Amino acid sequence: MHSFIDHARDFPGRIAAAGQEREAFGRLAEGQSPEALFITCSDSRVIPSLFTGARPGQLFELRTAGNAVPDYAEGASGEAATIEYAVSVLKVPDIVVCGHSHCGAVRARVHGEDLAAVPAVAGWLERQLPHLPVREPGSGVDDDAQVAGSVQRHVKAQLDRLRQYPCVREGLAAGRLRLHGWYYAIDTGLVMQHDPAADAFLPL
Repeated sequence: MHSFIDHARDFPGRIAAAGQEREAFGRLAEGQSPEALFITCSDSRVIPSLFTGARPGQLFELRTAGNAVPDYAEGASGEAATIEYAVSVLKVPDIVVCGHSHCGAVRARVHGEDLAAVPAVAGWLERQLPHLPVREPGSGVDDDAQVAGSVQRHVKAQLDRLRQYPCVREGLAAGRLRLHGWYYAIDTGLVMQHDPAADAFLPL
């Protein structure tokens, strides 16, 4: 924590010393108008502003284990509230669902790992990732490739879940909202986007 504390102590001074930064942060206090709702995993290795170049105020972020979007039918939740607020109040024009390589949540699901010691995690994955089949032992499929393919299928499933949300459905129908499925490779920095026409993830 020491490095975080030192940085936090120095941060106001760095803003005050830079005229442009001081003005930019001052404008943030007046309100927010993010350009996109960015839904991604809680994984500490996935930093949306790092690979998108987003500045403060540009991304409204929702982070969940395995970048899962709960079914709208599950009722009120923090995730549903975040999505509804972004679409209905902030009027974001775009929603990105971004999965990533080496995802622990997806790996646990496809490997059928024993999660008895973490029941909340087990319950979340059981509810949110039922569409991912458990891999047969000894299938001969490369583990990273298996996880990558499962993550990409999972991203597509989350886009389908988003379409269940009334605010999203209405935004899409009115042409004021767009959905995007991304895949981020932690080890190379490559970002791919789902192309509906090809039904494939292709480099941006």
